[in-house]
Amino acid sequence: MLNISVANQPLADNELMAAIDIGSNSFHLAIARLDHGEVRKVTSMSEKVQLAAGLDENNILNAAAERRGLECLSRFVARLDSVPPERIRIVATNALRQAKNAEDFIKRANAILPKPIEIIAGREEARLIHLGVSHTNASSDKRLVMDIGGGSTEFIIGKGFEPLLTESLQMGCVAFTKKFFADGQITEKAFANAIAAARKEMLAINGQYQKTGWNSVIGSSGTIKAVRNVLVSKGWSDEQERITYKGVKKLEDLLITIGDVNDIELEGVKEHRKAVFPAGVAVLRAAMKVLGIDTIAYSDGALREGVMYD
Repeated sequence: MLNISVANQPLADNELMAAIDIGSNSFHLAIARLDHGEVRKVTSMSEKVQLAAGLDENNILNAAAERRGLECLSRFVARLDSVPPERIRIVATNALRQAKNAEDFIKRANAILPKPIEIIAGREEARLIHLGVSHTNASSDKRLVMDIGGGSTEFIIGKGFEPLLTESLQMGCVAFTKKFFADGQITEKAFANAIAAARKEMLAINGQYQKTGWNSVIGSSGTIKAVRNVLVSKGWSDEQERITYKGVKKLEDLLITIGDVNDIELEGVKEHRKAVFPAGVAVLRAAMKVLGIDTIAYSDGALREGVMYD
């Protein structure tokens, strides 16, 4: 049982803490220590579990995806011996928000984990992502933060550490791969359909976001990192190594020319990301188009960093 008195006390310097992010595409573990008020990462692990790929048309999570998830969490737990349970936080996002049988997975996972899983709402996920980005890339600018996940994409406008607008939309690289690139073929039609679906989602938030406005844009997590790496390697980023809209359009054309996810051989796209990469690019291009974004910088900080700072 959670020791409230300990959990609510501020961390002492050098005390360890940990966060586990049970994402729709990847699971992440980060262990850090407090060093003069700053969170310093000690170790981290990420595994591509693709929980969202295990959801059927009725949002029932299949046994294979559940098994992949539990095996990954068992490996994470082996690294947590030195962290007190009251200094661990475990959050789950879109795949378990959607799964009708999420309780089955959570019950089995909680039997392995030193602390119960929290399924966080989309806007809470957005808030924590913003916190992670803000602490990793400090700025007093009014910024738009974008994070393309496996099942959802979060958009946050914030200033300093304060979020002003938070939204979580039902579009992600795993979910859109299942809908538009399930056969592994990268066609003009598949891209057009994926971009159209993402644009439709984006239009729901566009008015409010344009009215609030922002001075710069920063992105986090795997899809945006991979796109940035490819654009930098091809010379399609700007002089500050930021993602450009023109570069994303060139990348889309290149992927269509490649034609099959198995044939993607691009610097910065890891083996396990190939299958979901075109869908991630489609979501990114649609978001940049609708919101009128020309350039996006990249942040290493994301949800798990936000969880620890929180």
